[in-house]
Amino acid sequence: MSTPKSNWTTDPAPLLRVGEGFRLDEVDTRSTPGYDGDKKSGKKDLAALSDELNDLQERLFAAHHDDETGPAVLLVLQAMDTAGKGGIVRHVVGAVDPQGVELAAFKKPSKEELAHDFLWRIRPRVPGPGMIGVFDRSHYEDVLIGKVRELAEPEEIERRYEAINDFEAELAEAGVRIVKVMLDISPDEQKDRLAERLDRPDKYWKYNPGDVDERLLWPDYMKAYQTVFERTSTEAAPWFVVPADRKWYARLAVQRLLLDALHDIDPQWPAADFDIEVEKKRLAET
Repeated sequence: MSTPKSNWTTDPAPLLRVGEGFRLDEVDTRSTPGYDGDKKSGKKDLAALSDELNDLQERLFAAHHDDETGPAVLLVLQAMDTAGKGGIVRHVVGAVDPQGVELAAFKKPSKEELAHDFLWRIRPRVPGPGMIGVFDRSHYEDVLIGKVRELAEPEEIERRYEAINDFEAELAEAGVRIVKVMLDISPDEQKDRLAERLDRPDKYWKYNPGDVDERLLWPDYMKAYQTVFERTSTEAAPWFVVPADRKWYARLAVQRLLLDALHDIDPQWPAADFDIEVEKKRLAET
């Protein structure tokens, strides 16, 4: 399927990928790396490229969903509150056939989950062959809020970084293409988005008073994210930091990262496992 023309000037992945020397505090959260367009053109490009994303996802599902092993895609979304994770799920992942998507939203762990290793609740939600899995928050909460809020001993936090790397290497070896995205917004932008939720009755349900408490710890969270990038951005599962003050750009960028992952897998329509001519004849006789 040919790629429709768009305002992308280059593949944004190399521009967004966390590499050696990366500094989170140097990211311009209002920038649009690799894209030469505005909000209006961004919405058009998102819609145009959704057809390509849907086609590739359908091929992946058709070719592998009945396999015991095989390729899959796991999109990991991490961010401070209001950064737009839900919008990514609705406007990007929502453009494909839902039967090929597995969504997991990891909230505060239950007592049962806390009684096990932190990856215990994560493993069952890894997407199976042919699927696109989405983690709305993830195992990284255990080295982000876990570190900032001191929910585990420092030695345990240190152990978790390596456990995460081993876990993700295991997934990659099994054919899971991991796309880890941190949606990076500024504290000022978050403040505006929280204020909007307080100004609109239809947004009250999205407001959490605890979000203000977390804002007070913003510098600590940014340090925790920096450590996460330094410790867990690997060849098998690199991090991508997406400027997210402009929601339309963040959606476009994540869409492109998913397209890159699917193009690398290059799913093909499965061949018929029946005699086509015989079936045509049988159908004609009914």
